[in-house]
Amino acid sequence: GEARDRTVLLMEHIVDARTTHSVEDIVETIGFFDDWEDRYRYIIDLGKELPAMPEAHKREELLVRGCQSQVWLDWREQDGRILFTVDSDALIVRGLIAIMLAAFDGRTPRAILDFDIDGYFGKLDLLTHLSPTRGNGLRAMVQRIRDVAAASLTHHRDCECRSERSGPKT
Repeated sequence: GEARDRTVLLMEHIVDARTTHSVEDIVETIGFFDDWEDRYRYIIDLGKELPAMPEAHKREELLVRGCQSQVWLDWREQDGRILFTVDSDALIVRGLIAIMLAAFDGRTPRAILDFDIDGYFGKLDLLTHLSPTRGNGLRAMVQRIRDVAAASLTHHRDCECRSERSGPKT
């Protein structure tokens, strides 16, 4: 009903407050620049806006394998959505993280898995302007996020099945 719609709008507002730029904003802004030097500057600026991960959270098990720079990826679930904290020791990579988080942060696991990330990167013409190792690193970060979303879906499905099987408590 109406109360649920208001709650959904409020949740989307809270989610948007975490991610300062939407996918649409980023696509539009990148398209505004004529050359890749300006686009790189914009991507680096996005990275500078990204909140830093506390040093204590930068643990070995959070490192994303396949990245040329160090990238730490952590997450938590809240109200059926996955909130990511991602950081890197390289400014350009922090910018790429910001671009990626615009698509994934604060979304439901299903929305993360359904999002057309290749189409998004295609609109940005991103992968053709990154070195092969940076491109592979970006793909590794996306895969890690998709793995988190898939594991979350599986976990929730398993929990629902177990609770349905157990029947009502008497």
